[in-house]
Amino acid sequence: MKLILAVLGVLVVALTAVDFLVSQVTERTYRESLRAELVEKGQMLAASGGDVSSRRVRAIGEAAAARLTIVAADGRVVADSEADPLKMENHRQRPEVAQALAGQAGWVTRNSPTIGVDYLYVAVPFGRGDALRLAVPVSKIREHVDAVRGKVLWSALLGFIPSILLAALFSRHVSKRLAAIIEYAGKLAQGDFAARLQNPGHDELGVLGAKLNDTGAKLENMVRELDHEHAELEKLERIRKDFVINVSHELRTPLASIQGYTETLLDGAINDPLHNVKFLGIIRQNAERLTRLTADLLALSRVEQGRQKFQFGSYYVRHLIEENCDSMRPMAEKKNVAMMVDVADQKAEVFCDSEAVHQMLANLLDNALKYTPEGGSITVSGTSEGGMVRFSVRDTGVGIPADELPRLFERFYRVDKARSRELGGTGLGLAIVKHLAKSHGGEVGVDSEVNRGSTFWFTLPIEDNGKMAEEALPVQSTIS
Repeated sequence: MKLILAVLGVLVVALTAVDFLVSQVTERTYRESLRAELVEKGQMLAASGGDVSSRRVRAIGEAAAARLTIVAADGRVVADSEADPLKMENHRQRPEVAQALAGQAGWVTRNSPTIGVDYLYVAVPFGRGDALRLAVPVSKIREHVDAVRGKVLWSALLGFIPSILLAALFSRHVSKRLAAIIEYAGKLAQGDFAARLQNPGHDELGVLGAKLNDTGAKLENMVRELDHEHAELEKLERIRKDFVINVSHELRTPLASIQGYTETLLDGAINDPLHNVKFLGIIRQNAERLTRLTADLLALSRVEQGRQKFQFGSYYVRHLIEENCDSMRPMAEKKNVAMMVDVADQKAEVFCDSEAVHQMLANLLDNALKYTPEGGSITVSGTSEGGMVRFSVRDTGVGIPADELPRLFERFYRVDKARSRELGGTGLGLAIVKHLAKSHGGEVGVDSEVNRGSTFWFTLPIEDNGKMAEEALPVQSTIS
């Protein structure tokens, strides 16, 4: 409606200007045309000469559609088609008459003192020194101008109607687009960032719509990222709480044991030769357990936070496996568990940090020894698979239920909690293996069946794959 009214206002202003110009031009043109016509008629009448009686003058005036006046050389009115000449003033001083008496055509527009009406007067020389004057009422000129104005105005109004209709159609189109943009802005204000403005166009409103779409997309991505970060923070908070609870629980048991046996010794048991050494042994075992737990916590923290320093290099796979197996073999022999190495390619290499690989294999071998009964066997293998080396530790132990497998690499998760603590486990070994493998760009996994043993594995790259820890030290040469 505002746009239509604005267009209508512009049209009214334009119509007023047209009316003013048409009035001025038409009146000036018609006045000039009428004056020329009266001069021509006056000259024709003057040339015809003849009788100047009142009757004939009145007849000629009616025929000429004008007021006819005959003025003598002394200014006296001889005859007039519409007034009594005896009652009329001397016309010698009238400008148009003065010019005619001087032998030239003259004209002027003024009010007639005799009739009291505005006239256009035209006077020409007549006979021997007289003047013939024709006069037309100015109202006649105005009637003609008004007629022309009326036609022009009606034509303009008829021409403006399509303009108003086009303005209405255009305003409706624009208002619909504005309404769509306002509605979309309202959706953005209400948090519906997934909404989009369809077909915004390419004009100014289209640019505005496109910018709003870009804003909506950016807000949607921002909200999605914030939701993701919020979910991650919640997850981290849950992990932190679980970690604190688990650490507190893991520390409480050995600390309580150490405190209890220490108090018992202080209360007099230290002088009891039958129990004091046993109590001290228990205190030592729990202290060692605390030491292992603290060491594993520190190691896991360093790896998770990216503070672990790695020294990457190319190493023979067989050499890494045999080195770790040799360090664990005395414990295997003590438990009567066979330990075997299975590496087909003697020259196979892996790009890694040797200390990290030693820690991963040591944790897997330690678990295998704990859960493999006497007379069992452990096989450590290394095979190349599509740019990666797969290290596997296979045992013939009790196996693990299928529903427990997905959580084995979580911190402090144990299948048999009581037995695990009895065997001295901290619940962090597999979590350390997982994070060390990922720091090398590898993966971890487990395959197991109850009463048929388990196979724990991790992969490492044969060459530098660009996914190593950011704080890696200079590459080392191959160690044989």
